[in-house]
Amino acid sequence: MELTQAIRQNPMSRYQWLVVAICILITMVDGYEILVTSYALPALTEEWALSNGQQGLVASLGTLGMGVGAIFLSPLADRIGRRRHIIGAMVLITVFMSLSGMASSFETFLVFRFISGLFLGAIVPSVNVLVAEFCNQTRRGAVMGVYGIGLPLGAALGGFLSVWLIDSFTWRGPFFFSAILTALLVLLSAAVLPESVSFLVGKRPKGALRSYNRIAARIGVAPAAALPPAPVRAASATFARGLFQGIMLPRTLLLWLAYGTLIASFYFANSLTAKLVAETTGDPEFGITAQSLVAAGGVVGALLFALLARWIHPRLVTGLVMVAGFGIFFAFANYFTNNTMVLILAVLVGLAVNGGLAAYYAISPSIYSLAIRSAAVGLMMGLGRAIAFFAPNIATALQSRGFSPEDLYRLYGGVLAVSAVAVVALHLTYRGQKDAMDLEDAEERALDEARAAQPADGRPVEAAH
Repeated sequence: MELTQAIRQNPMSRYQWLVVAICILITMVDGYEILVTSYALPALTEEWALSNGQQGLVASLGTLGMGVGAIFLSPLADRIGRRRHIIGAMVLITVFMSLSGMASSFETFLVFRFISGLFLGAIVPSVNVLVAEFCNQTRRGAVMGVYGIGLPLGAALGGFLSVWLIDSFTWRGPFFFSAILTALLVLLSAAVLPESVSFLVGKRPKGALRSYNRIAARIGVAPAAALPPAPVRAASATFARGLFQGIMLPRTLLLWLAYGTLIASFYFANSLTAKLVAETTGDPEFGITAQSLVAAGGVVGALLFALLARWIHPRLVTGLVMVAGFGIFFAFANYFTNNTMVLILAVLVGLAVNGGLAAYYAISPSIYSLAIRSAAVGLMMGLGRAIAFFAPNIATALQSRGFSPEDLYRLYGGVLAVSAVAVVALHLTYRGQKDAMDLEDAEERALDEARAAQPADGRPVEAAH
């Protein structure tokens, strides 16, 4: 059996689970590093006497860097390979997180934080694609849901840990700690993380057959004398055609709308819940507790997505999460003055938005073909980061014009309803059709059958495409 077919059809091997586990660790560190500046902001403000405008730059410039990195740096993975892209990005994250921790002024901190954000934004699409490609077909939705636990879990644990790090080592502690964690992951990834099999077959870099057979040995597949033929789709696709030609135009636009509206609510809830709850209750510490529970709720949401995706198509599960989020946001708005309900509903808010983010990470790779997969997912995430840069600022501007915290939660609950409609509409475009990864699986099976039927005279039989 050819390697890609074995990965898709056989039960998940220990090595495949190990790949998923490493990718979860990477996203945990990524989740921590995305929010590390938010945790350190009060201490940074105290040390450098930052104005409100400077605080806004500190909080948002890293996010802007992530958007730029996702759009412009993630496509490199389609050229140099997922493994090299992931490891290289983590090396640079280590360097610039260290430099952020050593910054001697507000200006130099901003520069280093923006640059580290570039590589944080670039790495997530490659990790998403690698996990999706090493899942078998039966468990892909569930495994991607479990993988989605990493980001909210890292954010939640990082928040609690940062309190101790800042107390012990000032605001610099969380940045040095994240650099150490990333450096350790570089070593682990270099030793264990494989290259994408689809990249090896489709792009055929130097040493591709050796890497291919090394992966085959690790999952119990016989070595190959030569690489399988490159799939026609991977060889012929172009970025613009793959995103916008024919049915892909409405699919891409619906995905962008669905993800963009989710990410607006995600960054609203994760940036302003502590502030809004504190203003309503008059208790800043209670606001921080509620914010931490939002992050923790994302772990529950990712697990719930993984469970439901075993029986319901992942895109439909994503829609259900968005519909639930609509109701949860309205309930949260109605109980802002009830402390017990605030804590309970904060977990459910995180289930909707943080768990919803994991859901979109899970469903997006399968929409696009191999040749543009990292670039297309990176563009989606980059556009989302751009929205993330503005969403909390829009909320604060509306609040200054008289919107109450309850009004803001109702508004962003309505935004989640738009996300639900868009992702269900995206799913309906696949009626009677397979997604890109399923088509690639079918092509691999056809090629395998064609090779098995090869005539005795050695002339190749080509599978139909």
